[in-house]
Amino acid sequence: MHPLCSELIAQVEQGLDPIQQAFDAYQSTCFIARPPEFFALELSGETGELANLEKKRWRGTPVDEAHVADEAADVLISLMNFCNARGINLAEAVALKLPRIKPSALPEA
Repeated sequence: MHPLCSELIAQVEQGLDPIQQAFDAYQSTCFIARPPEFFALELSGETGELANLEKKRWRGTPVDEAHVADEAADVLISLMNFCNARGINLAEAVALKLPRIKPSALPEA
């Protein structure tokens, strides 16, 4: 495993858990309860909106960066809500996944 991967895992384990817990507290206090399926569909929709903006940019259409940032935020919020509804500890899941991702070689300059 690359040393940077170990460092990243440590940062994820340290920082992501409190963020996920805060999302859970906010969601459960301020919004009605929703099943995990709702959040999975919401996540899919928000990811699609973000991808659509990237597709427009790829085709040469000007895209408002604030709109891109807004959709990226929606994706994160939806992911946190989904993980909380499913009881997934995202920090743990990421820490287990990262070592299994094989880094690709960087192109030579």
